[in-house]
Amino acid sequence: MNTYLVAAAVLAFIVGLVHSVLGEMMVFSKMRQGRIVPTNGGTVLQQRNVRILWASWHVLTVFGWSFAAVLMLLASAPSAGHLQASLLQSIAVAMLVSSLLVFFATKARHPGWLGLLGVAVLTWLGIGR
Repeated sequence: MNTYLVAAAVLAFIVGLVHSVLGEMMVFSKMRQGRIVPTNGGTVLQQRNVRILWASWHVLTVFGWSFAAVLMLLASAPSAGHLQASLLQSIAVAMLVSSLLVFFATKARHPGWLGLLGVAVLTWLGIGR
């Protein structure tokens, strides 16, 4: 079992969980009006904008968990050579670019970039092991 990939998978799952839970607590609870899907965007966002923002927020968590599942499968699979390395490189690059986007967009004030960077590094270290 590739421990780097297991660690990357666990970290990706945790980042997704924290992302959704804290998003609900810190962002969407203020926009919710007794419904599951928040709709109150104040004077800035229309109802349809709040709805897609909420959906997109949680889609990112689903994608993160999907990456975690793929990493866990690859951690326990025998090396498939070039295909496996290519998949892992793609995941590592996606997580690295995501980390950089969060870093620059928030001027490093949002801790999500660290979690994403951790997944990228662990995934990269797991290639070929």
